[in-house]
Amino acid sequence: MSSLTDLPAPGRKSPDSERPTGIDRVLAVIERLGNALPNPIVLFTGLFVILAVISTALALADVTVTVPGTDETKAVTGLFTGEGMRWLTENLVTNFATFPPIAAVLLMIMAVGVAEKAGLLETVMRATLARAPRAVLPYLVAVIACQAHMISDVAAIVLPPLAAVVFKSAGRHPVAGLIGGFACVGAGYAAGFTIGSLDALYIGITQQAAAVLPAAQGLDLHLLVNYYFTAASSLVLGLLGGFLISRVLEPRLGTYDASTAAEDEPEQDLTLTPVQRRGLLLTALVVVLYAGAVLSLWLPEGAPLRGEGGALVPSPLLTGIVPVLFGAFLLAGLTYGFTVKALSGSEGVVTAMSDSVKNMAGYIVLMFVAAQVIALFNWSNVGILLAVKAAAGLDSIGLTGFWALVAFVLLAACLNLFIVSGSALWSLVGPVFVPAFMLLGMSPALSQAAFRIGDSATGIITPMNPYVFLLLALLRRYEPEARLGTLIARLSIFTVPFLVVWLAILGIFYGFDLPLGPGAHIGLK
Repeated sequence: MSSLTDLPAPGRKSPDSERPTGIDRVLAVIERLGNALPNPIVLFTGLFVILAVISTALALADVTVTVPGTDETKAVTGLFTGEGMRWLTENLVTNFATFPPIAAVLLMIMAVGVAEKAGLLETVMRATLARAPRAVLPYLVAVIACQAHMISDVAAIVLPPLAAVVFKSAGRHPVAGLIGGFACVGAGYAAGFTIGSLDALYIGITQQAAAVLPAAQGLDLHLLVNYYFTAASSLVLGLLGGFLISRVLEPRLGTYDASTAAEDEPEQDLTLTPVQRRGLLLTALVVVLYAGAVLSLWLPEGAPLRGEGGALVPSPLLTGIVPVLFGAFLLAGLTYGFTVKALSGSEGVVTAMSDSVKNMAGYIVLMFVAAQVIALFNWSNVGILLAVKAAAGLDSIGLTGFWALVAFVLLAACLNLFIVSGSALWSLVGPVFVPAFMLLGMSPALSQAAFRIGDSATGIITPMNPYVFLLLALLRRYEPEARLGTLIARLSIFTVPFLVVWLAILGIFYGFDLPLGPGAHIGLK
């Protein structure tokens, strides 16, 4: 099998290539521009310095900003002043320690890490796909792929090769399963009726970005503010993905000829062992009992997890949903892991948690810098100033309402070609657009829902996505002469349809004023 180091760079000739095509040239441009960007940590460090200089210049110029709808006038304060130095010295650690995404994401990662180490997540996918009818298989793969953010980036490694094996065993083209599975994982990554660390990451940044405006007070911003939207999206996108795999991608691949495959083409038995089946049964029983216990503390009249005045929404259950989900994933992972003996005592559990957090080291460093940038946005009032100017600019050109969201989605989709880290991109655009859209009467939950679309749809067609090269290596097991341009062309089948249909779903929620999640409205109510 070809290793990742054997892959030709986009736009350059490989031994088996002819002259570069148009798509090769486009990919080469994207790669060059993306490579010109610094590491996200360096990028945010530079942004912090620039923001510090700008805030100081505006402070020296006595710039003020009035929040529309209020009589309050705020003066811009500069970091490179006596007051700014005192603020930074006193709050550098606090900014990081109280940054909402960090604790929630790490908590979810630890629990999911146990389930992953135990083999539960892969076993669930195998059990779901192994006996699927041939005609249903593409749709099932796509629907499962659209839940991928529950297990983070691991899905891009596990699901595509598994889908290829399942397709081959069902007499379908394995490359359709491989590419289709990857495309739906990436293009529908932020959808899903499941909850994962991505949701915790998004809402933490959204909370911080919204906090610059007085209108944020009283808003119930919790982990599930987009749940209705993402759940509906995952089902629709799953059906769309299945259609594209079955009716568009697979017919263009022709009849599969196993004789052309590499010698190390994978063979995998999808049958579950009796121990695995028993583990899944016990795990399902434990999760159902756990869910029943949680609901019994929320649904009955006078239950302790009800909100003020006995309300179901908002309530402590929603604001505290992260520890509830932590318990669910942890119990599921422990039950399955000990049943199939994939976890060996308490040491195995601790190791699984530790390893999952160890892989987040780069994320933690990035969040330290991002926390300082967002805190400086808020403290200096530059965030409010930019939001007011952005809202006024959009209003002056008549770009308001849903069309402003469409423009924002397209901007995020373009930026996603170069900044593939969702946390970095949302930290970059969220502090400006969340309050800007709030000034246009749109809720932070709506801004976050729109960002999900742009942050997902184009990630599968950029050479800045390292998993694209992993996919190419996997593809060469079946097509040894495959090139990156061909792979991107096949993946692009999914990008525009996912973008358009997902925007249409958002338009339905917007047009009919449907709640995006529990207590999460389209407008500022």
